Amino acid sequence: MQKVDLTKAPYNLDEKGVQWVEDTIKNMSIDEKIGQLFFNMGASAEEDYLKSVLDTYHIAGVRYNKSDADTVYNQNKILQENSKIPVLIAANTEAGGDGACTDGTYVGHEVKLAATNDPKYGYEMGRIAGDEAAAIGCNMSFAPIVDLQSNWRNPIISVRTWSSDVQKVIDFSLNYLKGISEKGIIATAKHFPGDGNDERDHHLSFATNHCSTEEWDNSYGKIYSSLFDAGLPAIMAGHIGLPSYAKAINPDISESEAMLPATLSREILLGLLKDKMGFNGAVITDASHMVAMTGALSRRDILPTAIASGCDLFLFFNDPDEDFQWMKEGYENGTITDERLEDALRRTLGLKASIGLHEKDPKSLLAPKEEALAHINTEENQAMAREVADQAITLVKNNQEDVFPVTPERYKNVLLVMNEGVKGGFGQLIASKESPADIMKEIMEKRGFNVEVWESTEDKIMKLPKEERSAAVANVYAQKQPIANLTDKYDLVINLAKIAAGTVQRVAWPASKGTPDSPFYVNEIPTIMVSVNHPFHLVDVPQVQTYINAYDDKPFNLEILMDKLQEGPEAFKGVDPVDSFCGKEDTYYNVKEVYENRINPAKTKA
Repeated sequence: MQKVDLTKAPYNLDEKGVQWVEDTIKNMSIDEKIGQLFFNMGASAEEDYLKSVLDTYHIAGVRYNKSDADTVYNQNKILQENSKIPVLIAANTEAGGDGACTDGTYVGHEVKLAATNDPKYGYEMGRIAGDEAAAIGCNMSFAPIVDLQSNWRNPIISVRTWSSDVQKVIDFSLNYLKGISEKGIIATAKHFPGDGNDERDHHLSFATNHCSTEEWDNSYGKIYSSLFDAGLPAIMAGHIGLPSYAKAINPDISESEAMLPATLSREILLGLLKDKMGFNGAVITDASHMVAMTGALSRRDILPTAIASGCDLFLFFNDPDEDFQWMKEGYENGTITDERLEDALRRTLGLKASIGLHEKDPKSLLAPKEEALAHINTEENQAMAREVADQAITLVKNNQEDVFPVTPERYKNVLLVMNEGVKGGFGQLIASKESPADIMKEIMEKRGFNVEVWESTEDKIMKLPKEERSAAVANVYAQKQPIANLTDKYDLVINLAKIAAGTVQRVAWPASKGTPDSPFYVNEIPTIMVSVNHPFHLVDVPQVQTYINAYDDKPFNLEILMDKLQEGPEAFKGVDPVDSFCGKEDTYYNVKEVYENRINPAKTKA
């Protein structure tokens, strides 16, 4: 097992810093050492709760539930001023400063940034995220996400990673790392050994990286090696198996053991990551409640096995008393050796010393509150978010040569149709409650359009008294209408797809047919489809001739989208960072070409 060297990157500690780490370990009780293996999910920002957790469990760090900047500032101040050892305080700044506090600056999910085709925006997002997070006392980020979007069905990283292109992931990740590190934030790349080529959700199921060793070396391995060379301080290990490398590291391994998630695999973390690749930083597990981890071993065994396998920090208690005791038992029965325990502690304490926490007065770690809050969601940061949107919104497909510009003079009466896929799940629970269709309606009406938002047949039926619903459902298929009812009333239809990430993140059609929910009318009336979430909806609407990825439904983003619709194709600057055609030939389908070939067969032969 390769031991950590605190004098080298990513720590670069001087003699004084190394001595602080060694003295701290020497003076710890066994309970304090066990506590320093844990990251707590902050359940409350109340002072009594925070002090109790610090005093009882001696935790290494916290990742908290987001709140407003004022609340987070107060919480972090309490944590640092009352902890015997400085605390790592992490935020999920995957899309900007809003990952640190609810009123922070949302810049854009990674796929949106990559659509700008300019890695400088990766730096800007890291800079903004780092500035706002650091201002309120955060010192660690669980970002960037450096997975590869190689399977459009993947339910985890549809918007949460840069691209399907290895070099683009490297370029944007390195720029993000540079931006956030300049603000004193410890970046944590995730999810080693790499998500994106399986279509299962490791929150809910097992998930495997299917690469051969050669394929992995030339893709995920290349990405991580580039980050290690740049001084990446930490990685988050995913609950993702990499059987090809487990077998390569240990030819005698059983088939079942080779499938273990990285968080429980000595072969992947100690063998591949720390020995073969020489990673000298710290490793934290992904959240320990995910089924890909909990389904692999009993929880009593999971806790010490994760540390014994090469994880240095364990992400989140389930029941704190139970988990703490089981981790301690794992040390006492030899699952966690003294050598492995102290290596983990050195890496964790080394992170804290690398950003100077060991030299600072806990009461001076945060700037005065008024000064700190002045960093949150500044006009400058908002302007950068708008610049990203302008550069990112992508016209993926446009076979309607005359559909643009979308102006009230050409399309006075517009129908907006919303599709939210299969409803339910946490994705929709945490999503914005304001419908993008309502936002677009307000924007367009201010610009002179007459706009109607389609109410689905299902929604109408659910508003009826219960005793009338059955008859209404039975009558759905009898409700056929003349096409003229659509074409005489509207000049343009804009379909908006906002579908939450999850195991079913597909466009879903209602039971009714012949209604505007499904864009059957692309040959009857000008039709535009816009995704305001992940970029893989064209696969379900290949007949649509104009398809746009807007990446999110923030009001400022939809304003910029509307500007581009009114200006025309040349206004769309985004470059598709993934395969939005989803590898399907029919998604390129061109209605005009089919029509011209039918009326002029000689043209096809020519």
